[in-house]
Amino acid sequence: MVLNTQQQRELIIFFVYIAIAAGIGSIFGYALLFSVVTLFGYIFYQLHHLFKLHNWLLNRSNNLPDAKGYWGEIFNEIHLMEKDKRKNRDQINKVLSRFQNAAQALPDGAIILTKYNDIEWANQTACTMLGIRSETDIGRKINNLIRHPKFQKYLNKSDYSKAIQLPRPMQPEHELEIQITPFGSNQKLILCRDISHIAQLEAMRSRFISNVSHELRSPLTVIKGYMEMLTEDDSQASVSDHQKKVFANMYDQVGRMDRLVEDLLTITRLETQQISANEEIDIASMLSAIRDNVEILGKNKKQKLTLNVDSHLKLIGDNDELTSLFTNLVNNAVRYTPDNGEINIQWRKQSDQAIFSVTDTGPGIEREHLSHLTERFYRVDSDRSRKSGGTGLGLSIVKHVLDRHDGQLDIDSTPGQGSTFICRFPAQRFIVTK
Repeated sequence: MVLNTQQQRELIIFFVYIAIAAGIGSIFGYALLFSVVTLFGYIFYQLHHLFKLHNWLLNRSNNLPDAKGYWGEIFNEIHLMEKDKRKNRDQINKVLSRFQNAAQALPDGAIILTKYNDIEWANQTACTMLGIRSETDIGRKINNLIRHPKFQKYLNKSDYSKAIQLPRPMQPEHELEIQITPFGSNQKLILCRDISHIAQLEAMRSRFISNVSHELRSPLTVIKGYMEMLTEDDSQASVSDHQKKVFANMYDQVGRMDRLVEDLLTITRLETQQISANEEIDIASMLSAIRDNVEILGKNKKQKLTLNVDSHLKLIGDNDELTSLFTNLVNNAVRYTPDNGEINIQWRKQSDQAIFSVTDTGPGIEREHLSHLTERFYRVDSDRSRKSGGTGLGLSIVKHVLDRHDGQLDIDSTPGQGSTFICRFPAQRFIVTK
């Protein structure tokens, strides 16, 4: 151990005292006695200052004790440390005060939770929006104050990448968007905002699309009926081949408009209505029926379609919505897979998830398009999509149905090799029968 100058000086003083005591003691013939007395006196001196330091540590409101020599240096260093500590504490308090003032002025609500989901701090906006009383609810668990099942389920999840929407407590006509962000040592930050005006605009948009779609159905049905008559009636000898070709093209376009209207109505229903049923569904039978249908539709393409399903794995949900989900994905595979291509459909249990997947040997999709595929009317290749009869809404319907069934869509695609669309359902959504 290397001693500094002050420590070396203190050791020299100690040995000098012992030497002087031994010298004086030797005059009287008691060198050892004088040395021992001096040693005990030195120890008492050190204990005296040690006790003074301990008493100050127990009650820091008092000033540091005075001392000389080595203890004076120690007290001086402690004084400087305390001074720096007070300075840093004052700076932290100022920063914290500015943060709290800024957070209180936020138009959005903010709540900080401990790792046990206890409320540690909340700004006034959050208290107003969520009905929290800052004087009594700080320290209480947030799930005891916000009892909405959707929030309880969201709080217990580990994935907070998506926000949720809830009716405002005491004012259910208002809509809140709540987002949880983990930080620090298992703490959570809850941000909430009133999105009532956005919800109203969304509702207006949905009503507009629904009303327009309903209004279009009747004239489209009439036009479609006349076009069927024109394209199928061979008794009209006066109709030229060119005109028949025009009528057939018109009939195809009317059919496409009819499918578009149906898809728009489906999306509107998925957005505005609660899930209508939670029944136990035999997915194996459903997929077998879907395969039979698409084999008839794609028989001219001579595709190889295989089905590997676990017949004991059942899904809990809405039968019509899940049929639409699986049909859209299988139809897409058939539509974009070339002649003599291969399509593999799987339904299986993997760990704590139920997995539905469709793999094709189609042209594949570039990586930059994958995150946009579930957007409405998004097309990787507009000409190819229209020629195949797609409306651009199929994958948007898939996403809505998955959201309503707590599912997740993963897409893996390699250009020139094909694509795999994977639907993952959590444990609470499936059962395994014997």
